[in-house]
Amino acid sequence: MIFSGLNRKRFAVPALSLSFLLLVLCGEAFAAGITVIPNWTVFIQAANFLILVFILNIVLYRPIRNILIQRKEKIQGLEHNVENAVDDLSEKEATYESGIREARKKGLKEKDVLVNAATDEEKEIIAKINAEALAELNAVKEKVAKEADAARDALLKEVDAFANDIGAKILGRAV
Repeated sequence: MIFSGLNRKRFAVPALSLSFLLLVLCGEAFAAGITVIPNWTVFIQAANFLILVFILNIVLYRPIRNILIQRKEKIQGLEHNVENAVDDLSEKEATYESGIREARKKGLKEKDVLVNAATDEEKEIIAKINAEALAELNAVKEKVAKEADAARDALLKEVDAFANDIGAKILGRAV
């Protein structure tokens, strides 16, 4: 059994009284072998001792024990507050972590939506540019074909004149 300060106080006064009476009643001092004969002053000293223990208990020991009890209660209260604060902190940290995860998921979803929208818009723009380029290419082909036809028609009209000129140059005389 462990004796705490509160359990020892029951045994302190009787133990001290008993040890004092045994010392007085044994009759001999330990050091010099002197014989001590008890008289009526022994009872006065025992009463004085008991009164002193009682007064010290009231004046000194009880206030100190009360202060120690209050300190212990205060420390237990502070420990309880610390435990509550740690629990609250862990809950807030878990809430913060889950909020971060949710925000990250939401952000990734929004990013995917924006990327998909941008990809679709890019495809539309590229398709539009390709269509414009194809239309322009067709227009240029038609223009070139018209110019080629016009040049062919113009050259066909002058083919006979060119053939005569070439023949005259080759033969060196007029044909």
